[in-house]
Amino acid sequence: MFTTITNFVAEWEKEAELTVQVLNGLTDESLQRRIDADRRTLGALAWHLVTSIDFMTSLGLDFEGVDEGAKAPESAGGIAEAYRHISRALLEAVKTQWTDDNLLETRALAREEWRNGDLLRFSLIHQAHHRGQMTVLMRQAGLRPPEIYGPTYETWVEKGKTPLD
Repeated sequence: MFTTITNFVAEWEKEAELTVQVLNGLTDESLQRRIDADRRTLGALAWHLVTSIDFMTSLGLDFEGVDEGAKAPESAGGIAEAYRHISRALLEAVKTQWTDDNLLETRALAREEWRNGDLLRFSLIHQAHHRGQMTVLMRQAGLRPPEIYGPTYETWVEKGKTPLD
């Protein structure tokens, strides 16, 4: 749980940059990639990362979001730009509309009590979860995923090291 706005801002900035790196690695053609017919496409996962941030408006934050039902841009670059915009908007809203005390406030969500600081943490975990899904689809689409929390297979090879199995 976040107990200070400063800690949240620092963590959000790092994690949002990782998300931007993944989104920047997409191509327009890759947006249609899916693991099977019943699952989201890579583009739908990317757009979900954008629209899911709008959920934070239900916590009393006021910023320009993107509704879950909004139509996604047709280009990978458009999705990445929408993410950068809404990510900055959320960050600015938290910094200017909340104090550290607001992070301790609770609200009912899905029949559970959540502190705002926990919901902010959940939003970061949610992004990491979908970034992981996206990197698998990126590999299947022939794209090179960026280094997120460590070197990729390709990075090890480029450094002349034997990648782990």
